[in-house]
Amino acid sequence: MIIGTGVDITEVNRLRKAVEKWGKDFLQRVFTQNELRNAKAHSSLYQHLAGRFAAKEAIFKALNVRELTWKDVEILNDEAGRPVAKIINEKIKKVDIHLSISHVKSYAVASAIITEKG
Repeated sequence: MIIGTGVDITEVNRLRKAVEKWGKDFLQRVFTQNELRNAKAHSSLYQHLAGRFAAKEAIFKALNVRELTWKDVEILNDEAGRPVAKIINEKIKKVDIHLSISHVKSYAVASAIITEKG
């Protein structure tokens, strides 16, 4: 059963400007250490981060739970390269997150569908 859906689009340049303005403080507030380590391995760092940012926003919209923070959601990739999200916050259990992320030079978009864990 579907619990919720969410979509978000993020401007890559806007995320880059936030990183340039607030630096590590911004990055460490929004992304987990695993996410940052993973992002540094990509040649298009800001597109990658913008995609993860959009994915977190899409998940927040789909779950509609105010208790979650940026770092309560971690987005990495599976062995095939597909994005996989997990909720680190113990308040959210028994859900599966179906996630898609795409980006081009200027924009990143993500879609999340939350279902009951089957």
